Amino acid sequence: MASNINFTFEEMWEKIIACDRKYDGLFFTAVKTTRIYCRPSCRSRKPKKINVEFYFDMNKVEKAGYRPCKRCQPEVEHSPNIVLVRNIVAFLVNHYKQNLMLKDIADQAGLSPYYLERLFKQETSETPRTYLEKIRIDKAVYLLKSTDLTNLEICYEVGFQSPSNFYKVFRSLKNCSPSNYRKELQNELDGL
Repeated sequence: MASNINFTFEEMWEKIIACDRKYDGLFFTAVKTTRIYCRPSCRSRKPKKINVEFYFDMNKVEKAGYRPCKRCQPEVEHSPNIVLVRNIVAFLVNHYKQNLMLKDIADQAGLSPYYLERLFKQETSETPRTYLEKIRIDKAVYLLKSTDLTNLEICYEVGFQSPSNFYKVFRSLKNCSPSNYRKELQNELDGL
């Protein structure tokens, strides 16, 4: 369904460790040793990272010889609105760099802004705006870890329109500034 979503292996790994149900249906976790595939939100014991493969399409994971998990039942839709919410999440993931307003997202989904926000919050416990901010901060963390871009460059690269908003959202989600986050990462690497 959403095979053009841009997730790194590490981002998907973090989502399954957090049992994040917002990503159910966007990708599937396949465990090489058990030949079972699951939703990202599956509460079963987590596999070793080296034994995991990710698939964006249920048909492909089944063609690769994996069978569905009996606990999380990834082949079954659990909510009538989940497909709509998945499409909205896919849109947010693929367009996070853009200056998206609620109306833009609602137009994409073919819904009124009010109904979109209510439906999205019902399924994810978050508004589309807070969800988009989390995507942007996840991308910022990835860039802080993997590049030498400045905080200002990262701010604009991940779609924030102002540095002050970037710092505010980063601090609220990570309990530190981007600079301190990078320093802590460097200290951890130096300590190894």
